[in-house]
Amino acid sequence: MQKLKLVMIGNGMAGVRTLEELFKLTPNRYEITVFGEEPHPNYNRILLSPVLAGEQTVDEIVLNPLEWYAEHGIDLRLGRKAVKIDRLRRIVHADDGSEAHYDRLLIATGSKPFVLPVPGRDLPGVISYRDIADTEAMIAAAGRYKHAVVIGGGLLGLEAANGLKLRGMDVTVVHIGEWLLERQLDRVAGKLLQASLEQRGLKFALQKQTAELVGAGPGAAEPGRVAALRFKDGEEIPADLVVMAVGIRPNTELAESAGLQCSRGIVVSDTLQTFDPRIYAVGECVNHRGTAYGLVAPLFEQARVCANHLAGWGYGRYTGSVLSTKLKVTGIDLFSAGDFMGGEGCEEITLADPVGGVYKKLVLKDDRLIGACLYGDTADGAWYFRLLKDGAPVGAMRDHLMWGEQNLGDTGHAGENRAAAMADDAEVCGCNGVKKGVIVKAIREQGLTTLDEVKKHTKASGSCGSCAGLCEQILMNCLGSSFDATPKTRTVCGCTDRTHQAVRDAIRERHLLTIPDTMRALEWRTPNGCASCRPALNYYLISTWPGEAQDDPQSRFVNERVHANIQKDGTYSVVPQMKGGVTNAAELRRIADVADKYRIPLVKVTGGQRIDLLGVKKEDLVGVWRDLDMPSGHAYGKSIRTVKTCVGSEFCRFGTQNSTQMGIDLETMLACMWSPHKVKLAVSGCPRNCAEAGIKDVGVIGVESGWELYVGGNGGIKTEVAQFFAKVASAEEVMEYSGAFLQLYREEGFYLERTVHYLARVGLEHARRQVVEDAGRRRELFERLKYALSFGQDPWAERVRGAQRHEYEAIGA
Repeated sequence: MQKLKLVMIGNGMAGVRTLEELFKLTPNRYEITVFGEEPHPNYNRILLSPVLAGEQTVDEIVLNPLEWYAEHGIDLRLGRKAVKIDRLRRIVHADDGSEAHYDRLLIATGSKPFVLPVPGRDLPGVISYRDIADTEAMIAAAGRYKHAVVIGGGLLGLEAANGLKLRGMDVTVVHIGEWLLERQLDRVAGKLLQASLEQRGLKFALQKQTAELVGAGPGAAEPGRVAALRFKDGEEIPADLVVMAVGIRPNTELAESAGLQCSRGIVVSDTLQTFDPRIYAVGECVNHRGTAYGLVAPLFEQARVCANHLAGWGYGRYTGSVLSTKLKVTGIDLFSAGDFMGGEGCEEITLADPVGGVYKKLVLKDDRLIGACLYGDTADGAWYFRLLKDGAPVGAMRDHLMWGEQNLGDTGHAGENRAAAMADDAEVCGCNGVKKGVIVKAIREQGLTTLDEVKKHTKASGSCGSCAGLCEQILMNCLGSSFDATPKTRTVCGCTDRTHQAVRDAIRERHLLTIPDTMRALEWRTPNGCASCRPALNYYLISTWPGEAQDDPQSRFVNERVHANIQKDGTYSVVPQMKGGVTNAAELRRIADVADKYRIPLVKVTGGQRIDLLGVKKEDLVGVWRDLDMPSGHAYGKSIRTVKTCVGSEFCRFGTQNSTQMGIDLETMLACMWSPHKVKLAVSGCPRNCAEAGIKDVGVIGVESGWELYVGGNGGIKTEVAQFFAKVASAEEVMEYSGAFLQLYREEGFYLERTVHYLARVGLEHARRQVVEDAGRRRELFERLKYALSFGQDPWAERVRGAQRHEYEAIGA
C-alpha cells in the first residue's frame, strides 16, 4: 500500500510529540517531511534556563537526536523556513527554493516573542528569549558586559535574570505588575518570591513602564549599542543587555497567507483540524475554542488527539484543558491551579511561614476545591489538582486538607513515600499527562530499572523534571533492592560523553593519576577540558588515589586556589579554625592584632561559631595567616567546613553528653577533608538540639543512652531536614559511623552533589547497609578515610612556607 505524504512545519515539542504519538498508532502510514527553521533537532525549550545558568549543555536538552529522525525515515530539513503553503496543489515551499508535497499537513509553528513597540527596540544588545540562539547570545553578552535588564516578571523573565546573575551580571527585572508571576501566584506568594530572589542579588523595578531604550553615544566604546533603559517617569537605569520577556504571540503568518482562518491563533476544531480538513495544527500557534495555550501539558494533549486523527482512527476529541502550573523558579518550587485568587462566595484556607519559605492557599466554594496556590512546598500539588478536576466534595477532609494527602489516614509519615499512597489513575507527570499506572506497567512489562529509561518509554519527567523524585519513588517501590538510581546519561560536561560514574570507575580501574592522563585515556573532546570538568576530574583523582594523584591547583575554583573566600569587591575573607566553636584569649588577641595591623574592615562571628575577617587584600593573605598562626577553617572549599556544637553536659544543666568535646574530636579527625561538596556537621548535647544538628550533612544528638546520628541535612536555599541514620552508645562509635558515612559519600558522590542529593540518588537504605548493618564494610570505609586524611596538610601553613607564591603576588585571580 502506497504511503501518504505528511509534511510538518515546525520542529518543536508539540509537533514532534504528535509524530511520536502517531508512530505508536500507525508507524508506517506516512512518508514524513519536517521543516525546522532552527539548525537543531527537537529540544526541550523548558530547559533553556538551565543552559543559560550553566547547569546543562545544549546537547543535554535535545529530546529527539538526529538518529531518531533517521530511524523513523523522516526527511528532516533543518535550517529551512517554510514560506508558502499552496493549498490547491498541496505543496509547501521553503526559503531555499525546495518544496514538499503533502496529503496531510501539520502546522506546528509555535509562537513568537512579543517585543515592546518602544524606541530603541532594534538597537544591538536588545534580544528576546525564545530559542537556543537567544540563549547563546545572552551567554556571550554575559562574558563581555556588566549591566543586564530583563523586561518581564513572568517565568521566562525570572529564569533569564537568574541565569545572567549566575554568569556574573548585575541584573534588574522590570515588571509592569504589582508582583511577580501574577498569572501563576497571588500577591503574598509573589512577594515571597521577590524577597527570596532579592536575597540572591536580583534587583526589581515593579509597576514601571518602559518608555525608551537609549543607545550609547558617539564617544562610547560601542556607539549605537543599547546603554540604558528610560522609564515613563523619566528615571534611567544602565543596560548593556536588554532581554524582552514580556509574552508570546501565536505564529500565524504562514497560515494567514494560505487563507486559513486565524484569530489570536490558527482556529482549529476539537479534532485539531483547520477548516481545510487536510491541514491540522497543534501547539502555541493554535486557537481552540477561543484559547491559545502556552503550557506544555495542554499542547501534549492536543498532540495525542491530532495523532489519533492522522492515524485514521477518528475518535479522539480535544475539549480544552484544565490548567495547573508547577514551576521551579531558580530552585524555588511553585504550584497553582484553578481560581486561586478567590472572590465572592469563596472560602480561603491559608498557611504562611515566611521564615521557613512556605505559603499555601486553598480556595473552596460550595464544599469543593476550586483553586490552590503553593509556594516552597508543592509536594501535594498533584493531589490538589486531582481534587479540583474531579470536583469532589472536601467537607469530610476539610480539617486535614491543608496538610496534604499523606495526613488523611494511616498511610505512613508525611513525605515518607508519596508514590506508594498514590492510586494508579493519579497523575504523576503533569507536563505529559502520565499517570502512575502507566509508569508501573512500563517498569514491569519492559524491565525498566532507571529514571532515564522511564523518561524514554513514558515521557514522565521528560519536560520540566519536577516529577523526577516521584518517578524514582515509583521505580524504587516496583524494583526494591534492584532499583538503580544512577543517572546513566548525566555526562560530566560537553567535553565528553562519559558520565560522572563512568569517569570515577575508569580512574579506579585504570589507576589514572593526573588530569592529562585521564583526558587522554577517556578520549576527551577538548584537550584541556573546561571549567566544569577540570575541578571534577581533580576531585575524583585525589579522592580515589590519595597520596598518589597529583592535586592540580589550577583546576580548582579561585576560593580553593587561594584558600580564602573572594568577596564582591575583590578582597577576601579569612576564617581561622575554631574546633567546635571553642577559642581562647590568646587566639582572640592575635585576631584583634591582625585586624588592626592589616586594617581589616569587618570582623564578624559566623553562623558556624567562628570569626570571619572580611576585606583582606590578596597580597596580605599570607601575612594574615602567618600572624594569626591558626589552622585554616576551610570556609572556602568543597570540603569539611565546621562542626557546630552546643555547651553540652560540661556546663549546661540539660546536657546529657559532652557535645563540645565530641565536636572538637570530629573536627580534628576531619581536618583537610576534600569532598564532592561542602560538608557541615553539628553536635548537640541533648534532644533540645541547640546546635541545629537536624539540618547538617552529619548531625549528632546526645541522648541519655548515647548518641543519635542523622545524615543528609542542608540549611541552604531549600532547607532539607536530616534523616535518622543510627543510634550508637559511645563517642568512638560516633567517630567511626560518621567517618564511614562521609567516606562512602566521598567515594560515591558526584562532584558538586550535596549529601542530601547523593542520598536522594542512592537511597538512605543503601548507605545504612554499607555503614550501619555491615560492620566490616564500615571499618573498611573508616580506615580508608583515615588513610586519605593522613596526607592532609594545612594549606595556610604551606603558603606561609612559600607554596604557590605566584598566586599572591598579583592582585586579582
